[in-house]
Formats: sequence, structure tokens, C-alpha cells
Amino acid sequence: MADCLFCKIAEGSIPSNKLYEDERCLAFYDIDPQAPVHFLVIPKAHIDGADVLTEENADIVAHIFTVIAKLAKELSLEKGYRVVTNVGEDGGQSVRHLHFHVLAKRSLAWPPG
Repeated sequence: MADCLFCKIAEGSIPSNKLYEDERCLAFYDIDPQAPVHFLVIPKAHIDGADVLTEENADIVAHIFTVIAKLAKELSLEKGYRVVTNVGEDGGQSVRHLHFHVLAKRSLAWPPG
């Protein structure tokens, strides 16, 4: 989508602090980190959010979680981490492009606060 921030980051027209990239997804550090380690993982193909996943496009989620596990090992996140995706305006989704926040290196209480 021409006006999507994360599509522009995925195509490289907006710079990011890349952590990982392959033909299907991109991981980059959050510009407003909420933990000592805070990165996002996005599919390169535009998907509005988790609420529009289908049988045809859901395989990207498995791929992204495999990438997250790989990055967690590389970043020594053995004490744990949180993976979050927000869905829709009331769910706190500020960019309408499927993305997963990975937060680590601090105690993450539940419920968040």
C-alpha cells in the first residue's frame, strides 16, 4: 500500500534500524522502545492486521514466529520475552499493517501497566 508506513520501511524508502531481513519479513528496532530490547517483525507483503488473516496468508505468522525464536537466541533472551500484536484501533494498533512487537530484558508484569 502506497501510504503504509511499514510498507515503506519494508521497501527501504524509509530507513530503519534493521535486525533481520529475508524475502518474506523484516525485523527492526522500535523507535520508541518500551523495554531494553524492543523490536518489531513485519511481513513484507501488506496485511492489515491479525483480524484479516486467512488460510491463504496465515503461513507468514509461522514464519515470523520462527524468525522471532532465531533472533531471541541470537540476542540471548533466554530469561524470556513477550510477543505482542495489537488489532484495530481499540486494540492499540497504530499502524494498520500486521506487526509483532518483541520486548525483553526487563520484567514484564501482567497485566501490562
